[in-house]
Amino acid sequence: MNADSVNLVDPPLAPLRTGAARWSLRTAVSNRWNRLDAWLRAKPKWALYLIITSVSLVVGWIDWITGYEINLSLVYALLVVLTSWVGGRNVGLCVAVTNVLISAVANWTTQPYKSTFGYALSTMNRTIFWSFMAVCTSLIRKRQDADAERIQILEEMRQLELEIVSVSEREQQRIGQDLHDGLCQQLAAIGCAARALADDLQARPEAEDAVKIEKALQDAVQDARGLARGIFPVHVDRIGLAAALAEMAQATQRLTGVPIHMTDASEVQVDDPEIAMHLFRIAQEAVANAVKHSGAREVILSLLPDNDHLELRVDDNGQGLPVRTQAVSSGMGLRTMRYRAHALGAELAIEPRAGGGTSLWCRLKVRTNYANDTHALK
Repeated sequence: MNADSVNLVDPPLAPLRTGAARWSLRTAVSNRWNRLDAWLRAKPKWALYLIITSVSLVVGWIDWITGYEINLSLVYALLVVLTSWVGGRNVGLCVAVTNVLISAVANWTTQPYKSTFGYALSTMNRTIFWSFMAVCTSLIRKRQDADAERIQILEEMRQLELEIVSVSEREQQRIGQDLHDGLCQQLAAIGCAARALADDLQARPEAEDAVKIEKALQDAVQDARGLARGIFPVHVDRIGLAAALAEMAQATQRLTGVPIHMTDASEVQVDDPEIAMHLFRIAQEAVANAVKHSGAREVILSLLPDNDHLELRVDDNGQGLPVRTQAVSSGMGLRTMRYRAHALGAELAIEPRAGGGTSLWCRLKVRTNYANDTHALK
């Protein structure tokens, strides 16, 4: 074959292929070890002892043939470690003592000690050392199992927290939908009836009362729709996160009378509806806390893009954080916000604001467009 036609491995790809081969070999070894570990752990303790003892007898036979010149103590020790790792301390100690006896018998005729006492002392040292290895190995395995169980519990708790938030979200959506489709429609129908009654009573003094009733019903319908929209903000997906936050700020200001300013973030776009909904809920809870609990006279709601990150901020000029921060972290609202931030992989923090008040910020990595922030808290 011509040397020019030989297809050589491209040098830049060679390290990658070598690394892939090593990773494949490591994965194969790990899979085989996991299967062996699971198979041995499924055996009863007496069966495990008999299996390892059978292997030890084979090793002892090889040790008897090779004599004392070839030391197989490492092989005996590995069998003790394996047994202790799989079966626990007691089985490991039994295998350690058994291996000491097998090793002592296998090397009896070729051992170099001049006295029986010296050989017995060497055997005793080996017994202590292998027993120590059995105890330490079992403790390490127990610690690893405890850590794995703790990690599993934490993962289950995280999933449970996410499910709680999801169930809460669905329940809020159901209540908001029922409020919008039920109570709002009934109030609107009563308002129409009051309008018709006012038209019928145009020539009578009672017409003015009917008009007042109609006006009160219209206000009630507007408030009920505002509540329904806050509980079930379907408009987050329709008009975008920034517009939904601005609408929420206006509705909260109308209901509470506290000025709530939204910074100009009209160009910020969050494509993921789940991220947008979680951020909306965090902002909604933070604004409600600022209005209800901090005694704030003004609240600033900001949506600030920064390269590939997005930061949601809620600043108020209220009373600030309490002296005992434990009171801050014990509220259900804050725990829910932390769950939502954790679900997004975001950072959430509450800090004292310079000049008085509180700042809550939630920062996450997300693809957004940029917006100009020109407002400031007065």
